[in-house]
Amino acid sequence: MSNGTCLVVDDSSVVRKVARRILERHGFTVREAEDGQQALEACRTEMPRAVLLDRNMPVMDGIGFLRALRVEFGPDEPIVVMCTTEAGTERILEGLEAGAQEYVMKPFDEEILHGKLVQVGLLAA
Repeated sequence: MSNGTCLVVDDSSVVRKVARRILERHGFTVREAEDGQQALEACRTEMPRAVLLDRNMPVMDGIGFLRALRVEFGPDEPIVVMCTTEAGTERILEGLEAGAQEYVMKPFDEEILHGKLVQVGLLAA
């Protein structure tokens, strides 16, 4: 059973690979982008059900991508889970205000990511 497409946006190929492995185990079709600009183009081509979004990237960062995504496609789709290494409340709030539904701290593992996907309604508990 497919849970739809998840776009993994991260400038680290290692992080993308780890996320892909976890997401595919949970029935997602995974697409990848290396920065916010590539991610925006990927959403224009085919809207994913969810986006796992790194915050700090070259070209266009996660916040820039989120703001552009929400202006172009509205507040609800796709569901965005922002990944960050920064635990500062203001950094997390900035992501949520820009349009992310949830956030996850890096490094994440399968249990943490699964929990977040359940929280945002992408997976059953």
